[in-house]
Amino acid sequence: MTAAKSTTRYLAVFASAFLVAGCSWFSWLPWIEGEEEEVDPLEPAELVSFDEEIRINRVWRRSIGEGLGKKYLRLTPGLVADRIIAADGYGAVVAMDRFSGKQVWKIQTHEFDEGWFSGINFIDRRDPSFVTGGVGVGAGLALLGTAFGEVIALDVSDGREVWRAQLDSEVLSVPSTGEGLVFAQTIDGRLVALEAETGEVNWTFDNQVPVLTLRGTSSPIVEDSIVYAGFASGKLSALRAQNGEPIWEHRVMLPEGRSELERMVDVDGRPLISGSAVYVGAFQGRVKGLSRRDGRPRWEQEISTYLDLAEGYGQIYVVDEEDIVSAIDQQTGEVVWKQESFKRRKLSSPIAFSNYIAFGDEDGYLHVIAQRDGRLLGRRKLDGKGIRSHFVYQDATLFALDNSGGLHALEIELR
Repeated sequence: MTAAKSTTRYLAVFASAFLVAGCSWFSWLPWIEGEEEEVDPLEPAELVSFDEEIRINRVWRRSIGEGLGKKYLRLTPGLVADRIIAADGYGAVVAMDRFSGKQVWKIQTHEFDEGWFSGINFIDRRDPSFVTGGVGVGAGLALLGTAFGEVIALDVSDGREVWRAQLDSEVLSVPSTGEGLVFAQTIDGRLVALEAETGEVNWTFDNQVPVLTLRGTSSPIVEDSIVYAGFASGKLSALRAQNGEPIWEHRVMLPEGRSELERMVDVDGRPLISGSAVYVGAFQGRVKGLSRRDGRPRWEQEISTYLDLAEGYGQIYVVDEEDIVSAIDQQTGEVVWKQESFKRRKLSSPIAFSNYIAFGDEDGYLHVIAQRDGRLLGRRKLDGKGIRSHFVYQDATLFALDNSGGLHALEIELR
């Protein structure tokens, strides 16, 4: 092949590539219009600018152990009297004065194996976290659930272990108390009632578990001697707290679809009790308002959620699976407003207090919006590893546990 022919071939290849690439090669030039960048529909929404109407002030911050690890743990702090009790994923439990943040007591429930030279070994990246449910408080106890199937009861006054009950499978829910009993739900669909004084099993209630479920469990709630519990089967049950006798059962969502993935209808959020009604939501299903007396539906909305609901201003607040926040009228079930600024930001469960709704996101921001209309009011970065755990609120102070194990006491004031 002659040099001229070879040169001609290379020029032809270059010209073809140029034609395929088009003008995009020169799109950096101001007079060349390039194609608009496509936005990935699955990317988290960008945070928008707005005029902040509030200040989020930090009163104190304390470190709680080693954080929540990599297993999507959501460990809600527990409030009792003048104390706040928080746990990390590795068995550290700390009680602090909620006004000053001063440590009252600290205990370690288990010794855990961090893995061979875990600090420098980049091959062994196991996460040995095991505290999966908590912190529940009541009957003078701080309560934890573990991946080992344990419910651990600590004395709130000094952290002393009162008892430890062994159940059949993981306890992913926050244990609750009432009628002298401790109630815990396990990942295999059981609701177990334990004696608050001894930890002995009083009764159990079994619910069939579907083939495929979300990794999470609804936390039972006790009101007027009745325990309300949601299950992965899409059902909400009301039982007599003293003996586990079923009063009524309501299917929040019927499994639909051909695949097990499509048929997932877990009730993972804690039931919300208000007056004569109980409110509940299901994944790939509905949010419903039901009569507490007989479980009859008062209204329903086609909203999929796996997080806890919140209440305020005569409205129910829902964060759906796309992280759209909705306000629903408690009486009529009509959607009052929607806030779509946080889509796919992996929000935590909402909490409503004063005039506000607060929640965290995967990037570690605390967001505050208005109950009345959902407008953005303020935000503050708390942690680089995100926020999953439910906030708690008492006496004008908001408490947030971030994924790194930082417990923040925060106050909100108008600008």
